[in-house]
Amino acid sequence: MSIPRLQEKYKNEIIPVLKKKFSRDNLMSLPKLEKIVVNMGVGSSIADKKYMEEAVDVLTNVTGQKPVITKARKSIANFKLREGMNIGCMVTLRGARMYEFLDRLISIVLPRVRDFQGLNPKSFDGRGNYNLGLTEFLVFPELNPDKYAKSQGMNITFVSHGISDDESRELLRAFGMPFRADAPPKRKKA
Repeated sequence: MSIPRLQEKYKNEIIPVLKKKFSRDNLMSLPKLEKIVVNMGVGSSIADKKYMEEAVDVLTNVTGQKPVITKARKSIANFKLREGMNIGCMVTLRGARMYEFLDRLISIVLPRVRDFQGLNPKSFDGRGNYNLGLTEFLVFPELNPDKYAKSQGMNITFVSHGISDDESRELLRAFGMPFRADAPPKRKKA
């Protein structure tokens, strides 16, 4: 199996740039992408089990890995939800699969999103992890839209070993993540 393109880029191009930018010689202190977690909440599976099967099929096709089905932790009567019911599925990607998924996301999927103007550069959690939400999964080219009855969204979390949000932002920017430029502040009219 060959080394993914972005993994090669990280070792050969991104590490030297980050070393210079943060003025550090220790490779272990530089930000690094640890894993990518792809999650789909399937609340509609309470009424019909086929939606959960579709979500599992979608995540399997998109990530190349079988997802784990997540269960409700507590009962909520207003949502007709009981503890232990299947309400979502998730996949954790590491290593080569992670880099392949990131490459496809940046180069193929995000440009296909309708009215895409760049990712929000402020969606970090304070620990260097970035969250991205897609409103529909049909932007992935490997999925046949005729096969799925209901289109739904997914959440993608990039977990990085970075000291701050700024360092993780620079890492993702170096990979080619299309963050939108912050709009200049509006001037007050006199």
